[in-house]
Amino acid sequence: MNVLYCGNDKTEDGLLISILSLLKNAGESLHIYLLTMDLCVGEKVYFSISDTFADYADRLVKQAGPDNFVVLIDGTEPFYRELPIMNLDTRFTPYCMLRLFADEIPELPEKTLYLDNDVICRKSLGEFYHQDISAYEFAGVLDHYGRWFFRRNMLHFDYQNSGVLLMNLRKIRETGLLRRCRKLCMEKKMFMPDQSALNKLAVSKKASPRRFNEQRRLQSDTVLQHFTTSFRFFPWFHSMTVKPWEIEKVHRLLKLHEYDDLFDEYQRLLPEIRRSFPNEQKERNHPDFLFH
Repeated sequence: MNVLYCGNDKTEDGLLISILSLLKNAGESLHIYLLTMDLCVGEKVYFSISDTFADYADRLVKQAGPDNFVVLIDGTEPFYRELPIMNLDTRFTPYCMLRLFADEIPELPEKTLYLDNDVICRKSLGEFYHQDISAYEFAGVLDHYGRWFFRRNMLHFDYQNSGVLLMNLRKIRETGLLRRCRKLCMEKKMFMPDQSALNKLAVSKKASPRRFNEQRRLQSDTVLQHFTTSFRFFPWFHSMTVKPWEIEKVHRLLKLHEYDDLFDEYQRLLPEIRRSFPNEQKERNHPDFLFH
């Protein structure tokens, strides 16, 4: 099973929890690709996922099976080559658009499952991963809220969430989907730019059941739970964002204890991880590529 994550050093906690959940529940060998980059946008400086973290994650997954691996891939150069200039300063980090460069990464296999770092695997992924998508660019799940507001056909829900995408990179390269998405991000400012571009420009996408990207509340058949921002109406209307690594909030606000064994393992590994790269808080220079 080929799995792609994208992010920077701030996503490492989420990556660890998500990878641990895959080791526990995915049900087959894991080939994990971490696409990252250094980035400087005005006064904001972002650093890539560290080599040390990737090496630690690789050793961790190999303990579960010799065929497992974690590979770190630097996407800095292709990102700057097609800089999504209109969407660099949104409420989402620029790293949300890094997944749109998957077709530019030769190491990625033709069939690759993209996951956000706030996705937890709860059951075997075989049914979702091994479905036939030969005629489609990707398979995904409807966005819980966006499906109501963003759709090309008012009589048909078709707006998918980009946090779980089973990508057919062969088909994507044929249609130029991601290339066209990158061009749109360079030219037009959008809300949730990667997701908006994918839904606007996809020629062929396959809709999968909600259980493969549960964005609201845990259900008995949930396979992948995605900890997205949700809305609550009691005692007042408000948004709520709780991420898996915010364990106290998961317990207190979501009343969720389903993953306590996973969180225990995550917390058990933290001291070991910190010993692996002590004080790596980050005495780094600015990235070589700068955008002002």
